Amino acid sequence: MLKIVLGLIAALCAAICLAGVDVNKASVADLDSVKGIGPAMSGKILDERKKSPFKDWDDLISRVKGLGQKNAVKLSAEGLTVNDKGFRETVIAPAASAVSK
Repeated sequence: MLKIVLGLIAALCAAICLAGVDVNKASVADLDSVKGIGPAMSGKILDERKKSPFKDWDDLISRVKGLGQKNAVKLSAEGLTVNDKGFRETVIAPAASAVSK
């Protein structure tokens, strides 16, 4: 019984650690916690977010200087999301729907 309880606690902790950091809701500390984002990048992101929230990954990439598709893939893999969607989700989903039509 103790092993089951400890296993559940470990699984819950792992799920919390892997939870995404949404770029439209994140604080400076949240952004800095994502591997690959430092103080300079988080500052650029927050400056652009003050103007208006990011619509999607393309909007984020186009508005934040120094953030390209390669970095977007890496940051998404580290847990960064835009409107709770990872980079690959926004790229693959439209392509998949176009094929099904």
